[in-house]
Amino acid sequence: MSPSMKIAYLVNQYPTVSHSFIRREILALEALGIPITRFSLQSCVGKVVDELDQQELEKTEVILNVGVIGLLSSFIKVALTRPKRWLTALKLTFKMGWNSDRGILRNLAYLAEACVLIDKFSNLNISHFHAHFGTNSTTVVLLNYILGGASYSFTVHGPEEFDKVQGISLPEKIKQAAFVVAISSYGKSQLYRWSEFANWQKLKIIHCGLDQSFFDFPWQPIPEKPSFVCVGRLCEQKGQLLLIEAVSKLAAQGEDFKLVLVGDGDLRSPIEEAIKRYQLEDIVEITGWATQAQVQQYILASQVMVLPSFAEGLPVVIMESLALGRPVISTYVAGIPELVVPNESGWLVPAGSVDALVVAMKTVLDTPISRLEEMGKMGAKRVAQEHNVTHEAQKLSQLFESVHLSPSSL
Repeated sequence: MSPSMKIAYLVNQYPTVSHSFIRREILALEALGIPITRFSLQSCVGKVVDELDQQELEKTEVILNVGVIGLLSSFIKVALTRPKRWLTALKLTFKMGWNSDRGILRNLAYLAEACVLIDKFSNLNISHFHAHFGTNSTTVVLLNYILGGASYSFTVHGPEEFDKVQGISLPEKIKQAAFVVAISSYGKSQLYRWSEFANWQKLKIIHCGLDQSFFDFPWQPIPEKPSFVCVGRLCEQKGQLLLIEAVSKLAAQGEDFKLVLVGDGDLRSPIEEAIKRYQLEDIVEITGWATQAQVQQYILASQVMVLPSFAEGLPVVIMESLALGRPVISTYVAGIPELVVPNESGWLVPAGSVDALVVAMKTVLDTPISRLEEMGKMGAKRVAQEHNVTHEAQKLSQLFESVHLSPSSL
């Protein structure tokens, strides 16, 4: 990496419990000798439970900490000192806001945040911004670029970006970016859909990855006690309510097993009500948020991870489960089939099908431990080959270097 190349990351909320993959990516880049300046639009104080995230919190500059007065001050200052660029950015802001479900006022706030980046942090001599998620964080780095700031790239995860392509002006963001990262072949195919053919060379695949601690973790046998674990935010798209329904059907068949839901979220109360309604208090446990170390232990205490999502990008928790030697039940959604191979490292079911989920879970209960361990080991091998964060960071660093040396080379 050229010594004059200074990279900054911008995320809407960083660090948070669900963004460990961003932390791993940043730390892997720094291990390669690339210092990263961290920016978060919103504060995460009080939302961080993991010690590693606490360390990241101390390194992260929060844009909105300038307050309303700071936003207005930067907005006016940039308008006075860069009037032509400011007017161009303002026109684009109105264009994006008109199509956005968040409206023009919210997009004007994004422009003010971009002005803060220009006004407050120009002394850092940042030469390139990278944003995660193609939503508001990418809007801010796009507007920062239009105002005369650094070039930018961004990683698209899905499904949110693909659910409201026009609402977040995804085609415009692709057009202006130096390059755009998808986390799976499926994600790249969706970017193909929403970018002009001339911009296809900008589209790259960089997998989310795991650090060496997962690959060095001592192998642990799958426990004899029949048990499943589901890790993720408790929300509609993760499918936990249907998982509870599937559990009730298995229990009605006389099956003896446990299910641990690791996570929290808006759907916790409805899930707890369903557990009571089906009288599953002795079968299902909800742990709440957990640290990375705790998540590892919950996975290792289970036989199989189950994640019946309706909408995903490519869940990192599936990589974690496979890396720890636990097969996975999940759905034919987005990039998941690129990682979970049916009858090799797990089982895939149609999203939304409770009956198919019951069959898959029953298959697990009828499968010998030795076979489950074979499947877990095959999954771990695949993750090590395709989702090593060091290897993926090397690919990303080469893209950053390409932007610096020859923007047109991409």
